[in-house]
Formats: sequence, C-alpha cells, structure tokens
Amino acid sequence: MRAGRLVPRLLAVTFLAALLSGCQTTGTDGLVASSAPQEISGPAASAISGDMVSRLAEHVGPGTGTILLKPDGSPFGGALEASLKAWGYAVVSDQKTDSEKLIPLAYVIDSYDGQVLARLSTGSLDLSRAYTATSTDATPASPLSVMQRG
Repeated sequence: MRAGRLVPRLLAVTFLAALLSGCQTTGTDGLVASSAPQEISGPAASAISGDMVSRLAEHVGPGTGTILLKPDGSPFGGALEASLKAWGYAVVSDQKTDSEKLIPLAYVIDSYDGQVLARLSTGSLDLSRAYTATSTDATPASPLSVMQRG
C-alpha cells in the first residue's frame, strides 16, 4: 500500500474510533452525560438553547411527559432548563416525581473550528446543529440533524 493512501485511511479510522469512544460515556439513564464548556456566554447559551428546544418541540411536544434534566452547572445547562420551562415543559432534576412518563434529556456542547456544536439527546431522538457564537448571540451555521431511534 502506498504511503499517500495510508495517511487518509489512518485518519479516518482514528476519527471513527473517537466517535465510537464518545458513545461509551453514558450517564445513569443510558444517555451521554450532559456537558458544556463554561466559556459560552449567557446570551449565546440562551440563543442556542432556545433554538434547540423549539426544534425538540417539533418531535417531543410539551405535555407528552416530564423532562428529566441533570444540568452540569454551565451557562448552557441553566439556559436549557429555562428554555424548556418557557416552552411549557415540566422539568425535574431527579427521578422522584409523580409523572408517569419521564423523558431523560442530555446535552453536549463543544467547540470545534470556531463553531459551537450542540446536541440534545433523548432515548429515541438526537438533535444536532452547529452555531456561530459571539459574546452576545449565536446563529445556526448548519442545518438541523435529526436522528430517530427505535
């Protein structure tokens, strides 16, 4: 095999391994543990969470269950909880509730190549989108990615 073809294949295998290793980090509910960097400003976190929750509402409407959210203490975690409540979702942070249907919700916010990558996950749905964030706002930089399971 030529060295010129080996490097791209090695990079592809490394990238795939990194993606799969991320799937192994799960919380107690079988979802990826929620995480967001502290560096995202409050206004940018609010803009991202508002957009993502509006998209979540298209697939999991308010009133269909109680959202179980375990925020990580980041600005995004607080903004997400506020956005969920503003959209009419009941939100709890532990499993002790009278609700018959709990919907575990996890999030991952990460920065890559000058953009902020956001993902919301439930047991049956993943929503992902890239944003261009500033200290005062965030705007979508990619189409919404929707993955439904089961």
